[in-house]
Amino acid sequence: MNAETSPRYSNKLSFLKQGNSWVKYCIMSTLILFATAIPTFASSEEGEHVMHMTGSLYGIIALLLFIGAYSLVIMEEKIHMRKSKPVIFAAGIIWILVAVAYTSLGQPEAAEHAIRGNLLEYAELLLFLLTAMTYINAMDERNVFQALRSWLVSRGFTLRTVFWVTGFLAFIISPVADNLTTALLMGAVAMAVAGDNKKFLVVACINIVVGANAGGAFSPFGDITTLMVWQKGVVSFAEFFDLFVPALLNWLVPAVIMSFAVAKERPDAKGESISMKLGARRVMFLFLCTIVTAVLFHQVLNLPPAAGMMLGLGYLGFFSYWLKKTEQRLGTGDHPLDMTGHNPDEHQVPADQVHGESTGFDLFRKIARAEWDTLLFFYGVILCVGGLGQFGYLAMTSEAMYIGLGPTWANVLVGILSAIVDNIPVMFAVLTMDPHMSHGQWLLVTLTAGVGGSLLSIGSAAGVALMGSARGIYTFGAHMKWTWAVALGYAVSIGAHLLINAHLFNQFRH
Repeated sequence: MNAETSPRYSNKLSFLKQGNSWVKYCIMSTLILFATAIPTFASSEEGEHVMHMTGSLYGIIALLLFIGAYSLVIMEEKIHMRKSKPVIFAAGIIWILVAVAYTSLGQPEAAEHAIRGNLLEYAELLLFLLTAMTYINAMDERNVFQALRSWLVSRGFTLRTVFWVTGFLAFIISPVADNLTTALLMGAVAMAVAGDNKKFLVVACINIVVGANAGGAFSPFGDITTLMVWQKGVVSFAEFFDLFVPALLNWLVPAVIMSFAVAKERPDAKGESISMKLGARRVMFLFLCTIVTAVLFHQVLNLPPAAGMMLGLGYLGFFSYWLKKTEQRLGTGDHPLDMTGHNPDEHQVPADQVHGESTGFDLFRKIARAEWDTLLFFYGVILCVGGLGQFGYLAMTSEAMYIGLGPTWANVLVGILSAIVDNIPVMFAVLTMDPHMSHGQWLLVTLTAGVGGSLLSIGSAAGVALMGSARGIYTFGAHMKWTWAVALGYAVSIGAHLLINAHLFNQFRH
């Protein structure tokens, strides 16, 4: 999660390096334009102030503006424009159109009321993710991930053992960290062991991507979509674990199939031994305490989990003060390479110019290294989708999908769309539509949106990250050769959820 590398890795749509951008753009545009051809549907679920002006000039301009902005997001790697810029611009213009449209109807205060709701949702997401990213960066700087990678590489496992170990660790680490960080870490292990064995590296990368996405699906902390579902109060913290078995099968089915393509040869053990730095274990413990605090805030005190995460940031703040003073006294405030092989603090303000200190752990550097382009991208997406919802597009889409197709097939389609477009705007749109469906269906859409991105290499942040790390080896085409196996796991996980959690399909939110 290095600030220098995050623009390349964090954009799950950045697949121009594989030459498929216009294919995806055409698919996305066709889907959106098809939705506009459906007759407008008036829904009371979105609130009393939602207009039904999908065919108006304001609505059409807003939709075309969003399509144009998202096409620039898709072309980020080619035009070298950060993905946050076009969506932030589009969000501002769309809400100008919303305000003008409401004013023309004699309801000038309605636009302000609506945008404040979107801003509140974004603020909670921002504060939550900022704390989580800061802890991940702190553990990275304390050599937590590097030490794990060093230990795995030096064990002398067979290639098949490495295949299973990296996939399993991706599955169990991503619920606590996130799928992007987990994929980078396990991918580094696979590349270090693979050497010139490209065949092994391809299936190992696919296995890691599927494992990381599946692991993130049964935890509020594993993916942005699950976090949004939890913060919205649709699914409680403990209820996510109902998805554990379906998520496990989602990884296991393709893993078993692909394992037969992995040889049992034993590569030479290599790699230097790396130890964790002072305070690493305590940082991990504080991160665990922060997660517990966020859960208690939400489940016991009925307060936003973001407030609990910010309290957890306070834990790290006090500990960082002690750690900085201790390292200054011991003279150990060096800057190791992070798990991607870069200095985590390079190209930043020199240490002797930050807060008057020359050495030691600096909390504000860890905050500065958060993926700000990604965080601002979320702002643009949330406000763009929210603005389109005010024109009635989400009500119309909800009618087409959840009434036209039925909730089960609609939720299966959400997972497929998340591999083609992006699971963040898709899930936010579903939450904004708030279709009337059972608790089991809400868990189903949480599952499909989380694991659907594994169907394509460009369908998740984990996949795009490894395409960048294993450039030229793990490619869009290489992943497509095994998409049938991943799709089989996708189908099995859905079937397992429908069978195991059948009783939840009779429960509805009050």
